[in-house]
Amino acid sequence: MPRSSETLPSPTVAPPVDVLLRRHRHAGEPLACVPVTEGLLNRGFRLTTTRGTYFLKQHLDAATADRATVVRQHRATQRLHALGLPVAPPLADARGRTVAVVGGHCYALHPWVEGRHRDGGQLSTGGCRRLGTLLGQVHTALDRVMGAPGPDGAPGGTDADACASADPQDTFRAIDELIRLVRAHRPRDSFDALAEHRLRERRALLAQHAHHRPPAASAAGWVHGDFHPLNLLYRGAEPAAIVDWDRLGLRPRAEEAVRAAAIFFVRPGGELALGKVRAYARAYRRATGADGAELAAAAHRVWWERLNDFWTLRWRYQLHDRRADAQFPAVSALAVWWTREYETVREAFAG
Repeated sequence: MPRSSETLPSPTVAPPVDVLLRRHRHAGEPLACVPVTEGLLNRGFRLTTTRGTYFLKQHLDAATADRATVVRQHRATQRLHALGLPVAPPLADARGRTVAVVGGHCYALHPWVEGRHRDGGQLSTGGCRRLGTLLGQVHTALDRVMGAPGPDGAPGGTDADACASADPQDTFRAIDELIRLVRAHRPRDSFDALAEHRLRERRALLAQHAHHRPPAASAAGWVHGDFHPLNLLYRGAEPAAIVDWDRLGLRPRAEEAVRAAAIFFVRPGGELALGKVRAYARAYRRATGADGAELAAAAHRVWWERLNDFWTLRWRYQLHDRRADAQFPAVSALAVWWTREYETVREAFAG
């Protein structure tokens, strides 16, 4: 889920294609540069030149857009590619650099990967197993290419924001503020009515389950950080490229596995396709050696995260950005359904 507190600048601002292609002389002369619609935190373009088609990425998310962070992501994908993982490392310019800083923004040129996004509803049982195996391979390979974390969870410390569980008192205050904003919104529409209903419903659920707040977790390994259908391209039934490594970091690996399943396998009504979750989770456990207890604990922490999270409403009512509105009905329903089916969901991940 996006964790940026900023919206993107106007999409009408064109990237400095001529400047960038002068650095990438092998890429040819520009013919067309078209924005890619997917992506909430950064911006991408399909760049066509006299020598082919490329993906041009403009890094804008304040938390990850500095040059050193982008270079670290690039090195990781280069090493993963060398191990045979389906990734699309950036192309180096004439001086061997993969990041260009122009006008204060970082840009990178990647090969264009032909493929399509597939959610869990489009995956067979075998496809779900392949997905779980793939994420498990990513996690184990990242430990090889990035270096295993130290006993405190990370070189120099842990990712505290990712490891601490939400405080329900903070969530109650956030709910009250969001209800205030929803009521003040004009003209009031059906989305506002659903938002207020879900906020009141969530407040009651949280009051009922506040004593189930999980303890802080230790970061266990390197993760992609944003593994979901829009960051995975398929060619036919096989994964062709895992993209958007902006959230690469040290966090509990099993939580990423659970969080990804909650995105891939959620149905429009907010239920999880538990048969597919089971196939995926078993494959992930086999690929990483994780046991059922680790996945059960991760499922509990992600359930709590979902119970306390309102990022789609924050975007709409606090940032005045409606690009995530379409995700709200299923996301908000999932937290309620998951609470009701808690034991069944836990068993799907751990059994």
